[in-house]
Amino acid sequence: MSIQAAYNSWSSSYDQDRNLTRDLDCSITKSVLSRLKFKSSLELGCGTGKNTLLLSEISESVTALDFSEGMIEQARQKLNVNNVEFRIADLSNAWPSQNSAYDLLVCNLVLEHIEDLSHIFKEAFRSLQSGGCFHVSELHPFRQYQGGKARFQRGEEVTEVQAHVHHLSDFLKAADDSGINLKTFNEYWHPDDQGKPPRLAVFMFEKP
Repeated sequence: MSIQAAYNSWSSSYDQDRNLTRDLDCSITKSVLSRLKFKSSLELGCGTGKNTLLLSEISESVTALDFSEGMIEQARQKLNVNNVEFRIADLSNAWPSQNSAYDLLVCNLVLEHIEDLSHIFKEAFRSLQSGGCFHVSELHPFRQYQGGKARFQRGEEVTEVQAHVHHLSDFLKAADDSGINLKTFNEYWHPDDQGKPPRLAVFMFEKP
C-alpha cells in the first residue's frame, strides 16, 4: 500500500487510535510554540489538524498542506477557523508557496515518509523569510533502528506505513547544505517510555 493510500485509509480513525507518538508530539509542539507569535505559517503534512488549531492561534494566517485527501477532510471537519487554508500537496515535489512568504514552517511526523531531505530543506529555505523559523518534530531514529514506524490496525490486520530512516546527522547536513541554521535540538520521551530510547527528535532551525 502506498503512503498516500495508507493515510487515506487511516484518516477515519487516526484521532481515536492509541498513539503515544502523536500525543507526545502535540504536547511538545504546544510547549515549544504556544508563546510565540507569527504572521504567516506553513504547515507541512497537517494530517487531521492535530497541530493546526494551535498554529491558527499563534499565526495571523496558516496554509496547511497534506497529500492525503482523507486526512485533510478530517481536519476541515474539526477546525472551524477563518485563518486556515487547507491545500492538497505532495511535499516531495515543488511546494505551492511563494518565495520568502512565511515566518514559520512546521513539520511534524512527516519526514520519515520523505526520502530526500535535501529537497525539503531547500524548499524550506526558499519559502522562509529571513529570520523565519522551521520547527521539525520527528520519530527519533533510535526508535527506527529498533523497527519503530507509523502503523495502524483494522481488526486483525496491521498496516505499517512505508518509512525512510534519517539519522540525526542527515537532518543537520540537509539544513547546513540549504543554508538554514540549527537553533535548538532536544529529545523527548513519553511518560510510558522509561528505560527506552527517546521517542521524538525535535529541531528548531532558522533562516539567516
